[in-house]
Order: sequence, then structure tokens, then C-alpha cells
Amino acid sequence: MDLIGIPPQALFGQLLLGLINGAFYALLSLGLAVIFGMLGVINFAHGALYMVGAFVALLLSQQLGLGYWPALILAPLAVAGIGVALERTMLKRIAKMDPLYGLLLTFGVALVIEGLFRHWYGVSGQPYPVPALLQGGTNLGFMYLPTYRAWVVVISLIVCLGTWYAIERTKLGSYLRAATEKPQLAQAFGINVPRLVTVTFAGAVALAGFAGVLAAPMYQVNPLMGSNLIIVVFAVVVIGGMGSILGAVLTGFGLGLVEGLTKVFYPEAANIVIFVIMALVLLVKPAGLFGRTA
Repeated sequence: MDLIGIPPQALFGQLLLGLINGAFYALLSLGLAVIFGMLGVINFAHGALYMVGAFVALLLSQQLGLGYWPALILAPLAVAGIGVALERTMLKRIAKMDPLYGLLLTFGVALVIEGLFRHWYGVSGQPYPVPALLQGGTNLGFMYLPTYRAWVVVISLIVCLGTWYAIERTKLGSYLRAATEKPQLAQAFGINVPRLVTVTFAGAVALAGFAGVLAAPMYQVNPLMGSNLIIVVFAVVVIGGMGSILGAVLTGFGLGLVEGLTKVFYPEAANIVIFVIMALVLLVKPAGLFGRTA
């Protein structure tokens, strides 16, 4: 039986795709929101680091024979290591400057990383196998639910909410907020502010690496996968509110669903609906749905 003139398989299938896209939007925009909210840096290299996470998973499989589950830990750690090097050698030198400098610097870093991977691997995608434990799916009657796609949605939600809880509800999170809002006072109380800043940046970009590993079995691993996504993710961050961690999570999943529904009812607008929403939100509330004005 059709629902509002749409076959249920098509409707729920697009909603599932929307949830999956929303999971990646939420993970990536969460990392961007943490970096901007805590460090004041607009990290345009986030998409490139997402791509690096996927390639690390692929190389671990091809070169070392390590499968998906070790990659889910090792790839984010490798991306976090790149984040540490980036923050200690470059970003800390412009910490007191206008955020535009951080945007330009990370944009250049993204171009360098993408250019290197295009030189090494070309632009054609490479497949990454779905782990055996997550192969197959379940017939729900009204739709077929692939196990791996359900896993992506569930683990993304757990990681996003866990990150929000760690920053907003734990002692470490309170130290972090104190170190970014009142660094001199926090240093006077014995908090190692530079180390906390480095750990924050590394943890945020590790989320991008984690998302890259999740994406590897679903999409072709290629050097352009990050640049194809980062503009949409920035729109998600702007809609949720720059620096709003919970806003990034809720907006990411919500806009993924909106995009999925748009593909059902008006497919021609699916590629622009998020940007239309961004324009409307900025007209009504320039700070974003969950952002606070300065």
C-alpha cells in the first residue's frame, strides 16, 4: 500500500539514506564545531582528514592485512597524530589572529593533502570490503535494512552523544572549557592549556578519521571524497550554530532526513535544499539554530 502516493519501500529507503548521510554530517560537523567552539579555528582541512582516515583503513588492509575493526581504532589515531603535528607546527602560530587566517591555512593544507593522494592513487575509487560480521541485512516487511548501514547510524549517534557528554558533563570537559574561555586564569590554577588545546584538536580531527573508516565500505575510497562533502558539512555547522556541539549533532541528523525526504518528493532540489535552509536560517537567526550571539 502506498503512503501519500509513495511506495513505502521508496519512502523508508530514502529516509534510511538520509539518516546515513546525517550520521556523516553529524560526525564531521561535530569535529568542526569542537574545533571552532574551543579553539576559534575554521578547519577547512577536515574533509581531507576524513579522506585520510578512509585511506589509512584501506592501506592497513592492503599492506598489513588488518581488517575493519583494528582500522576503526588505528585510523582515527593516525589522523589524530596528523592533527597534533598540524596544531603544534602551524595553528598555534596563528592562535591569536583573525579566524580567516586559520581558514586560509587549513584550506591550503587540504589542497596539499588532496594533491598528494591524487598523485599517489589517482582519482578512481578503490573498494573496501564490508566486515563479515556486518554483512547481510534484515527484512522489516516494509523495507530491507542492510546491517552495515544500521551500524553506521547507531555507532555515529553513540560517538556524537558521547563526545557531547564528555565536553559538557565531565571534569575534563570543564577544564577544557575553562582553558579556552579564560586561558590565563586556567593556567594560574595549574592547567596545561597548550596541551589541552592540542588534545582537543587531535580528538576533533580523529572524529573525521573515524567517519572516514565508517564511509570506506559504503563509498569508493578516493582522494576527492572529502572535498565533495566538506562544503555541505560547513553548511550544517552554520545552520546549527558555529561552535554549538549539540547543535551540530541534531542539525546533522535532521538535515540528513530533510535531504532524504526531498529526494522522494522533489528530487531536483535534493542537492540544494541544505543551502536553501542555511540561507533562510541566516536571515532569521544569523547565529544559527543553536548558536549564541557574541
